[in-house]
Amino acid sequence: MPDFDLFVIGAGSGGVRCARIAAQNGARVGIAESRHWGGTCVNLGCVPKKLMVYASEGAEAADDARAYGWDVTIGAHDWPRFIAAKDKEIARLDGIYKSMLDKAGIGLFVGRARLIDAHTVEIGPGPLDENATPQRITAEKIVIATGGRPVRPPIEGAELGIISDEAFHLTERPERVCIIGGGYIGVEFAGIFAGLGSKVDLVFRQDLPLRGFDQELREKLLEALPKHGITVHAGVSPEKIEALKGGARQVALSNGTQIETDCVFFATGRKPNIDGLGLDALGVKTEKGAVVVDAQSTSSVPNIYAIGDVTDRINLTPVAIAEGHTLAERLYSKHTPRDWAYDTTPKAVFFSETLASVGLTEEEAAKQADLEVFTASFRPLRQTLIGRDRKAFMKLIVERDSQKVVGAHMMGDAAAELMQGVAIAVTAGLTKRDFDRTIGIHPTTAEEFVTMRSPTRQVSRTA
Repeated sequence: MPDFDLFVIGAGSGGVRCARIAAQNGARVGIAESRHWGGTCVNLGCVPKKLMVYASEGAEAADDARAYGWDVTIGAHDWPRFIAAKDKEIARLDGIYKSMLDKAGIGLFVGRARLIDAHTVEIGPGPLDENATPQRITAEKIVIATGGRPVRPPIEGAELGIISDEAFHLTERPERVCIIGGGYIGVEFAGIFAGLGSKVDLVFRQDLPLRGFDQELREKLLEALPKHGITVHAGVSPEKIEALKGGARQVALSNGTQIETDCVFFATGRKPNIDGLGLDALGVKTEKGAVVVDAQSTSSVPNIYAIGDVTDRINLTPVAIAEGHTLAERLYSKHTPRDWAYDTTPKAVFFSETLASVGLTEEEAAKQADLEVFTASFRPLRQTLIGRDRKAFMKLIVERDSQKVVGAHMMGDAAAELMQGVAIAVTAGLTKRDFDRTIGIHPTTAEEFVTMRSPTRQVSRTA
């Protein structure tokens, strides 16, 4: 008999959920983690990033308070004190994840895991325990849940910059930051550092940031970036980074621009974390560095599965959790696995003006049907006394014939909180009439989603 029914490699959000649900359904489960209990999201991603976003909002909140009559004085931001508080909270969460696994009766292994064969895993030294004695365990089924890792671009001087993992542990806040990349991480950290008082340059290759989001939403973000003190360099790429005296850096861009900065921050994407797992020797198929799986998360080796970012499908923490949950129920539960609506996965970018979306972009929807597009752009009530040049933008995409709402997009305060509720409506397949017959809560920004009466434009199917 093998040591375990199921062994999970990687104790991030997806791996932990998979292990816990399998154990709750009677499986003998083990799990290995080489770096952080809770994975990237808890330690070097979503959670500490959101804490940094909250920190960056302090100065603006003080300005808002003064506009509403408060006599507020705010001093300089204490970066070391904030980092210490952030680290304390992350350590607490890290312990909770480990405790949950332990209480569920799951065998915990610390170290780097690699596959010896389809049923054998060797666990050796890793960052959590560099002196660990290698040990081998056997399992009937194995789940790869090792997530992803940030990458540097192949340019001269790339070693002079930092990646997102390092940004969470800077001992001092850089006064000048040059961020390379216009995706989630680049945009969010541009807002964080600008909000904390740094001079920020944001460099990205495309004409607009946030590839994959609705075009109109991307255009609104491009307009907003300079209003937050961020210098935008669109449509260009870094070609070289040089070290200057005193620790400064100089970034040479493809259009001839030279940027002098204190910190170069690479937000140039992530790749599946499969190095050293031994997948090739076992014949586990990969493509562009990601583990290839079917709809049931099964790899090319029948008893080996993969979930989360290591498969490079929808790289979001809640999706990894859903995949892990579903896989564990399918393998060990007597009941039908829970159904998840992956095609209407909502997403958010926690910039200083939050962006959030669910469903299809206008460009995607137009390939499937004729559309009615409803938009609204207005100054929220909160901003009226503040005098800040900031507007909320909201958008509904409706199939003309069925009147089904197939996409919703927003940029503005509390967009992510609001979009979670709208995502339920889009997932349920509700129509524009269902939105229209819903009475709004007044006065709120959210009520605009149920008061947009006339379409902004009609869009004919493009394919």
